[in-house]
Amino acid sequence: MTQAATTHRVWKLGADVDTDVLAPGHAMKHGIDRIATYCLESVRPEFSTQVRPGDVIVAGPNFGIGSSREQAAAVLVKLGVAAVIAPSFSGLYFRNAFNVGLLLLTCPEADRLQEAGQVTLDTENLAVISGAGERLACEPIPDFLLDMARSGGLMNQLRIRFGKEPEHV
Repeated sequence: MTQAATTHRVWKLGADVDTDVLAPGHAMKHGIDRIATYCLESVRPEFSTQVRPGDVIVAGPNFGIGSSREQAAAVLVKLGVAAVIAPSFSGLYFRNAFNVGLLLLTCPEADRLQEAGQVTLDTENLAVISGAGERLACEPIPDFLLDMARSGGLMNQLRIRFGKEPEHV
């Protein structure tokens, strides 16, 4: 997330992906490393073993609906997901994601992006560029949230502010 424009592989999901799909309730007794192995198991069983650092998720509307569990965003960070691109997000999920360092891009035309395709994230201009070169505008993100995502989350942002070494995910 330190570069202005980076290229990523797409994992495409549908609408209404809820927090129980991202961090299933049966796994919540475990730590984040273990919870991540169950991420998206009910809709994309191969996801946790095949996702690679820098991949992005493209989803339909209402990504992150459901409970307020922070682990639903933290598992994507743990798995190396660079961003989630969707037309809309649950408000709680949106804030939890930035708190743990996950970039969310609200893009009304996210459905135009293709599974396994390549996209370029232009974080300076808040746009997504499809593999075909089509530029899709994203809604503005306040600077303090972008800084939080670039820092790796709220705790890293505070560590940096107070002159301490940030933790690496």
